[in-house]
Amino acid sequence: MDLVNSNNLTATEFSSAVTAITAAFGDKTRRDIYLFAHEHESGVTATQTAKEFGLHPNVARHHLDKLAAGGYLEVGKKSDSRAGRPSKTYKCAGAEIHIDLPIRHQDVLVTLLGKALSLLSSEQAETLAEEVGLEYGKTMAHSLGYKDSGYSFRQSLHAVAEALTAHGFAAHAKQHGDELQIVSEHCPFGDSAVQHPVICAVDRGMVKGMLGSLYGDTQTLTSSSLAKGDEICVTAVAL
Repeated sequence: MDLVNSNNLTATEFSSAVTAITAAFGDKTRRDIYLFAHEHESGVTATQTAKEFGLHPNVARHHLDKLAAGGYLEVGKKSDSRAGRPSKTYKCAGAEIHIDLPIRHQDVLVTLLGKALSLLSSEQAETLAEEVGLEYGKTMAHSLGYKDSGYSFRQSLHAVAEALTAHGFAAHAKQHGDELQIVSEHCPFGDSAVQHPVICAVDRGMVKGMLGSLYGDTQTLTSSSLAKGDEICVTAVAL
Protein backbone atom coordinates (compact mmCIF):
# COMPACT_ATOMS: atom_id res chain seq x y z
CA MET A 1 0.00 0.00 0.00
CA ASP A 2 1.44 3.33 -1.05
CA LEU A 3 1.16 6.04 1.61
CA VAL A 4 2.07 9.72 1.44
CA ASN A 5 2.43 12.04 4.42
CA SER A 6 0.69 15.30 3.49
CA ASN A 7 2.97 17.33 5.78
CA ASN A 8 5.93 16.49 3.52
CA LEU A 9 4.22 17.54 0.28
CA THR A 10 4.10 20.85 -1.50
CA ALA A 11 0.65 22.32 -2.12
CA THR A 12 0.80 21.17 -5.74
CA GLU A 13 1.91 17.65 -4.80
CA PHE A 14 -0.79 17.40 -2.16
CA SER A 15 -3.45 18.58 -4.63
CA SER A 16 -2.24 15.98 -7.13
CA ALA A 17 -2.45 13.25 -4.49
CA VAL A 18 -5.99 14.30 -3.61
CA THR A 19 -6.91 14.23 -7.29
CA ALA A 20 -5.62 10.66 -7.49
CA ILE A 21 -7.60 9.66 -4.40
CA THR A 22 -10.89 11.18 -5.40
CA ALA A 23 -10.58 9.93 -8.96
CA ALA A 24 -11.80 6.71 -7.35
CA PHE A 25 -15.14 8.46 -6.99
CA GLY A 26 -15.10 10.15 -10.38
CA ASP A 27 -16.32 13.50 -9.07
CA LYS A 28 -14.47 16.85 -9.06
CA THR A 29 -16.84 18.29 -6.44
CA ARG A 30 -15.91 15.48 -4.06
CA ARG A 31 -12.23 16.28 -4.62
CA ASP A 32 -12.85 19.92 -3.68
CA ILE A 33 -14.88 18.87 -0.64
CA TYR A 34 -11.99 16.68 0.54
CA LEU A 35 -9.63 19.65 0.22
CA PHE A 36 -12.13 21.80 2.13
CA ALA A 37 -12.27 19.24 4.96
CA HIS A 38 -8.47 18.98 4.99
CA GLU A 39 -8.23 22.74 5.62
CA HIS A 40 -10.38 22.45 8.77
CA GLU A 41 -8.62 20.36 11.43
CA SER A 42 -11.71 20.34 13.68
CA GLY A 43 -13.85 18.97 10.84
CA VAL A 44 -16.73 20.28 8.75
CA THR A 45 -20.46 19.64 8.75
CA ALA A 46 -22.78 18.95 5.82
CA THR A 47 -24.36 22.38 6.37
CA GLN A 48 -20.97 24.15 6.18
CA THR A 49 -20.02 22.18 3.09
CA ALA A 50 -23.34 22.88 1.38
CA LYS A 51 -22.93 26.62 2.00
CA GLU A 52 -19.31 26.61 0.78
CA PHE A 53 -20.11 24.86 -2.51
CA GLY A 54 -23.68 26.03 -3.13
CA LEU A 55 -25.12 22.52 -2.76
CA HIS A 56 -28.29 21.09 -1.26
CA PRO A 57 -27.36 19.82 2.27
CA ASN A 58 -28.36 16.27 1.29
CA VAL A 59 -26.00 16.37 -1.69
CA ALA A 60 -23.16 17.68 0.50
CA ARG A 61 -23.86 14.91 3.03
CA HIS A 62 -23.82 12.34 0.22
CA HIS A 63 -20.32 13.44 -0.86
CA LEU A 64 -19.03 13.50 2.73
CA ASP A 65 -20.45 10.06 3.47
CA LYS A 66 -18.83 8.68 0.32
CA LEU A 67 -15.45 10.02 1.42
CA ALA A 68 -16.02 8.60 4.90
CA ALA A 69 -16.99 5.21 3.46
CA GLY A 70 -13.72 5.20 1.51
CA GLY A 71 -11.76 5.83 4.72
CA TYR A 72 -10.68 9.35 3.76
CA LEU A 73 -12.76 11.16 6.38
CA GLU A 74 -13.66 10.29 9.96
CA VAL A 75 -17.15 10.95 11.29
CA GLY A 76 -17.66 12.49 14.71
CA LYS A 77 -20.12 14.67 16.59
CA LYS A 78 -20.09 18.42 17.06
CA SER A 79 -21.32 19.60 20.45
CA ASP A 80 -24.15 22.10 20.18
CA SER A 81 -25.73 24.04 23.03
CA ARG A 82 -29.00 24.30 21.13
CA ALA A 83 -31.76 21.74 21.48
CA GLY A 84 -31.66 18.76 19.17
CA ARG A 85 -29.10 16.21 18.10
CA PRO A 86 -25.44 17.28 17.69
CA SER A 87 -24.26 17.75 14.12
CA LYS A 88 -22.10 15.13 12.43
CA THR A 89 -18.61 16.37 11.65
CA TYR A 90 -16.25 15.06 9.01
CA LYS A 91 -12.50 15.46 9.29
CA CYS A 92 -9.51 13.96 7.56
CA ALA A 93 -8.64 10.52 8.84
CA GLY A 94 -4.97 11.48 9.27
CA ALA A 95 -1.92 13.04 7.68
CA GLU A 96 -1.29 9.91 5.62
CA ILE A 97 -3.08 9.66 2.31
CA HIS A 98 -3.84 6.28 0.78
CA ILE A 99 -2.96 6.40 -2.90
CA ASP A 100 -4.17 2.92 -3.81
CA LEU A 101 -7.76 3.17 -5.02
CA PRO A 102 -10.65 0.80 -4.16
CA ILE A 103 -12.66 -0.87 -6.89
CA ARG A 104 -15.84 1.11 -7.53
CA HIS A 105 -18.29 -1.78 -7.22
CA GLN A 106 -21.33 0.38 -8.03
CA ASP A 107 -19.68 1.66 -11.21
CA VAL A 108 -18.89 -1.90 -12.24
CA LEU A 109 -22.51 -2.95 -11.75
CA VAL A 110 -23.89 0.05 -13.64
CA THR A 111 -21.49 -0.59 -16.52
CA LEU A 112 -22.51 -4.24 -16.54
CA LEU A 113 -26.18 -3.22 -16.65
CA GLY A 114 -25.50 -0.86 -19.55
CA LYS A 115 -23.67 -3.50 -21.55
CA ALA A 116 -26.35 -6.08 -20.84
CA LEU A 117 -29.05 -3.69 -22.02
CA SER A 118 -27.07 -2.94 -25.18
CA LEU A 119 -27.53 -6.57 -26.22
CA LEU A 120 -31.29 -6.07 -26.41
CA SER A 121 -33.31 -4.13 -28.94
CA SER A 122 -33.79 -0.45 -28.13
CA GLU A 123 -37.43 -0.98 -27.14
CA GLN A 124 -36.67 -4.02 -24.98
CA ALA A 125 -33.78 -2.25 -23.26
CA GLU A 126 -35.90 0.83 -22.47
CA THR A 127 -38.66 -1.36 -21.02
CA LEU A 128 -36.30 -3.43 -18.89
CA ALA A 129 -34.35 -0.42 -17.58
CA GLU A 130 -37.57 1.35 -16.61
CA GLU A 131 -38.83 -1.79 -14.85
CA VAL A 132 -35.59 -1.97 -12.84
CA GLY A 133 -36.02 1.67 -11.81
CA LEU A 134 -39.72 1.14 -11.05
CA GLU A 135 -39.06 -1.68 -8.60
CA TYR A 136 -36.19 0.20 -6.97
CA GLY A 137 -38.35 3.32 -6.67
CA LYS A 138 -41.00 1.34 -4.81
CA THR A 139 -38.33 -0.03 -2.48
CA MET A 140 -37.01 3.49 -1.85
CA ALA A 141 -40.46 4.79 -0.96
CA HIS A 142 -41.20 1.93 1.41
CA SER A 143 -37.79 2.08 3.13
CA LEU A 144 -38.24 5.80 3.78
CA GLY A 145 -41.61 5.24 5.41
CA TYR A 146 -43.61 6.97 2.67
CA LYS A 147 -46.15 4.16 2.17
CA ASP A 148 -49.76 5.26 2.75
CA SER A 149 -48.54 8.81 3.37
CA GLY A 150 -51.70 10.50 2.08
CA TYR A 151 -49.60 13.09 0.24
CA SER A 152 -51.08 15.27 -2.46
CA PHE A 153 -49.65 14.96 -5.97
CA ARG A 154 -47.41 18.02 -5.53
CA GLN A 155 -46.28 16.92 -2.07
CA SER A 156 -45.42 13.55 -3.54
CA LEU A 157 -43.33 15.16 -6.27
CA HIS A 158 -41.31 17.11 -3.70
CA ALA A 159 -40.84 13.99 -1.58
CA VAL A 160 -39.55 12.12 -4.65
CA ALA A 161 -37.12 14.97 -5.42
CA GLU A 162 -35.79 14.91 -1.86
CA ALA A 163 -35.31 11.14 -1.96
CA LEU A 164 -33.50 11.35 -5.31
CA THR A 165 -31.28 14.12 -3.96
CA ALA A 166 -30.31 11.90 -1.03
CA HIS A 167 -29.24 9.33 -3.64
CA GLY A 168 -26.96 11.81 -5.43
CA PHE A 169 -29.25 13.22 -8.14
CA ALA A 170 -29.40 16.84 -6.84
CA ALA A 171 -33.09 16.91 -7.80
CA HIS A 172 -35.98 19.32 -7.30
CA ALA A 173 -39.60 19.52 -8.39
CA LYS A 174 -40.84 22.41 -10.53
CA GLN A 175 -43.70 23.48 -12.77
CA HIS A 176 -42.89 24.35 -16.37
CA GLY A 177 -45.97 25.79 -18.03
CA ASP A 178 -48.68 23.18 -17.63
CA GLU A 179 -46.10 20.46 -17.01
CA LEU A 180 -44.81 19.20 -13.66
CA GLN A 181 -41.21 18.02 -13.67
CA ILE A 182 -38.51 16.38 -11.61
CA VAL A 183 -35.26 18.15 -12.54
CA SER A 184 -31.91 16.50 -11.71
CA GLU A 185 -28.70 18.50 -11.98
CA HIS A 186 -26.37 15.57 -11.33
CA CYS A 187 -26.31 11.97 -12.58
CA PRO A 188 -24.79 9.48 -10.12
CA PHE A 189 -24.44 6.93 -12.95
CA GLY A 190 -21.67 9.09 -14.46
CA ASP A 191 -19.85 7.91 -17.60
CA SER A 192 -21.82 4.66 -17.70
CA ALA A 193 -24.98 6.62 -18.56
CA VAL A 194 -23.12 8.54 -21.27
CA GLN A 195 -21.92 5.30 -22.83
CA HIS A 196 -25.33 3.65 -22.42
CA PRO A 197 -28.04 6.40 -22.41
CA VAL A 198 -30.73 3.72 -22.01
CA ILE A 199 -29.78 3.78 -18.30
CA CYS A 200 -31.70 7.08 -18.12
CA ALA A 201 -34.86 4.95 -18.23
CA VAL A 202 -33.88 3.74 -14.75
CA ASP A 203 -34.28 7.33 -13.45
CA ARG A 204 -37.69 7.58 -15.08
CA GLY A 205 -38.73 4.28 -13.55
CA MET A 206 -37.55 5.35 -10.08
CA VAL A 207 -39.73 8.46 -10.25
CA LYS A 208 -42.71 6.42 -11.40
CA GLY A 209 -42.15 3.75 -8.75
CA MET A 210 -41.89 6.23 -5.90
CA LEU A 211 -44.92 8.21 -7.05
CA GLY A 212 -46.89 4.99 -7.37
CA SER A 213 -46.23 4.24 -3.71
CA LEU A 214 -46.74 7.81 -2.53
CA TYR A 215 -49.71 8.91 -4.56
CA GLY A 216 -50.88 6.57 -7.32
CA ASP A 217 -50.26 5.69 -10.95
CA THR A 218 -48.61 8.38 -13.09
CA GLN A 219 -47.03 8.69 -16.52
CA THR A 220 -43.35 9.69 -16.76
CA LEU A 221 -41.34 10.87 -19.75
CA THR A 222 -37.64 11.74 -20.03
CA SER A 223 -37.63 15.11 -21.81
CA SER A 224 -33.92 15.91 -21.40
CA SER A 225 -30.85 14.02 -20.25
CA LEU A 226 -27.32 14.87 -19.13
CA ALA A 227 -26.17 11.60 -20.72
CA LYS A 228 -27.41 12.83 -24.11
CA GLY A 229 -25.70 16.20 -23.83
CA ASP A 230 -28.42 18.29 -22.18
CA GLU A 231 -27.59 20.58 -19.26
CA ILE A 232 -30.00 18.82 -16.88
CA CYS A 233 -32.08 15.66 -16.63
CA VAL A 234 -35.81 16.30 -16.73
CA THR A 235 -38.54 13.75 -16.06
CA ALA A 236 -41.98 15.11 -16.97
CA VAL A 237 -44.80 13.71 -14.83
CA ALA A 238 -48.50 13.53 -15.62
CA LEU A 239 -51.50 11.86 -14.02
